Amino acid sequence: MILVVEPSPVERAQVVSTLTSAGYSVVVAADGEEGVAIAKREYPDLILMEVVMPGLNGYQATRTLTRSDDERLARTPIILVSAKGQDTDKVWGLRQGAIDYLVKPVADDELLTRIADI
Repeated sequence: MILVVEPSPVERAQVVSTLTSAGYSVVVAADGEEGVAIAKREYPDLILMEVVMPGLNGYQATRTLTRSDDERLARTPIILVSAKGQDTDKVWGLRQGAIDYLVKPVADDELLTRIADI
């Protein structure tokens, strides 16, 4: 199961459509707080996390999850997906524990390839 944490309803629906069409089970969260809560409850196999969100942003949510005392949660792979595309954004995201950083817009085939590589 893949957890998609994306505040934009349009982008969230597009990613969910891509993933479900490829056969993945998907759950969604609209912000970082909800994403962390769902991850703690559902233990997804992968998390796709937007960086720019109200409240708990993607960097903070990623750090919360990857530094969790719950080892299973801390090992959950997180791919940050954001329009923030500066090298410093990517470096900071990886420092928070993300395993990859994709810059929007992400082509469906690229997203699916990155997921399959995990």
